[in-house]
Amino acid sequence: MPLSPDLSIGTRHPIPTFAGLSPIAPAAPIIFIAVSDTFTRQALIAAVHDMGWHAKDLSSARALLTEPVATVPNCLVLDVSLPTYGELYFQKCLAAERPGTPVVCITGVADVPMTVRAMKAGAVDVLPKPVRSDLLVDAIQDALTQSESRLRESMAYRSIHESYATLSPRERQVMALVASGLLNKQVGGKLGISEITVKAHRGQVMRKMNTRSFVDLVKMAEKLQSAAN
Repeated sequence: MPLSPDLSIGTRHPIPTFAGLSPIAPAAPIIFIAVSDTFTRQALIAAVHDMGWHAKDLSSARALLTEPVATVPNCLVLDVSLPTYGELYFQKCLAAERPGTPVVCITGVADVPMTVRAMKAGAVDVLPKPVRSDLLVDAIQDALTQSESRLRESMAYRSIHESYATLSPRERQVMALVASGLLNKQVGGKLGISEITVKAHRGQVMRKMNTRSFVDLVKMAEKLQSAAN
């Protein structure tokens, strides 16, 4: 049965079931909820459970930083209804410290300036109260897609970094010079070693970095350099 758009969270309608949508497999995503209004919070938790996701109720948005970094797709549903918009500042901090946790904002004061500020701070969406259930689910699914993509990127970088750590100092030099576009002979000239030795080091680099493609090696070097800057 499809969702009825007029079923909203934040008004006292029955909690809808989301029979037409399925949870992300294989691990259940985590939806962190930092909402001060008791009724809205309970409705959000029930809606998340109906989707087959795991809801984690937080005493405040800042409590998220004391939680272990999630290794499954996750997001934060954040209430930014306070007139001071203090949670928007926290949202910027969260984007830097927990990039794998996108934010969906809900608010009872959805004026244009506040919405713009929330979006500039990285919010996936800003939903006015009472929150329409279909819009909430769509926003959370968008956030989980972003989270999954960022988690994959993080895992890929971690794998590259672990492989790079196995290289000897000389192999790292060879990797950097080869990735910069120098030929084996030019690398040998810079390092004062023979071209045959450069080829041997290059082969070791390719093996330890788990790549057979020079193009992939260049991409790995670029990611390592980008992370170092």
